[in-house]
Amino acid sequence: MTAGGGCARAWSGTALRLVLGAVLFVAGALKVTDLAGSVRAVGAYQLMPYEAAETAGAVLPFLEITVGILLLAGLATRFAAAVSALLLTAFTAGIISAWARGLSIDCGCFGGGGALAAGQSPQYGWELPRDGLLLAVAVVLVVWPRTAVSADGWLARVAAEAEPTAARPASDAETG
Repeated sequence: MTAGGGCARAWSGTALRLVLGAVLFVAGALKVTDLAGSVRAVGAYQLMPYEAAETAGAVLPFLEITVGILLLAGLATRFAAAVSALLLTAFTAGIISAWARGLSIDCGCFGGGGALAAGQSPQYGWELPRDGLLLAVAVVLVVWPRTAVSADGWLARVAAEAEPTAARPASDAETG
């Protein structure tokens, strides 16, 4: 790490990575205990045939948990952040679509989801900025995946330490 900006960026990146990872992990964990609710939430957007919504709703919690764990560990950070960015882009597009079509649904972002009961109002005005901010975090991590405390960093250090030993010619004492 370089002094000054590089160190600050690495620690800021660590904080961003941990926040995004925790959000995705919690979102997936809350859905995985109610896969039928996750399917219902995806279907409520009315963007795909039921069979596709059923598959997406069943897979989504496990994908969120996996990506969340990768981000929390700092393993394959750029890849996990890119997958996060794709997910958040899809979530944002879905919310915009639901709002534009006048659907009255709960986003299902943290479990639940589906049509809202009479008298309840959608929270699109809060959900969109939240997802936009998380999308920005994911993009930052795609561009600058190196963070201060991560499995990626540890693996890079291990590889760097092993490389000079393998590349160095053996001394007379070693060949003996």
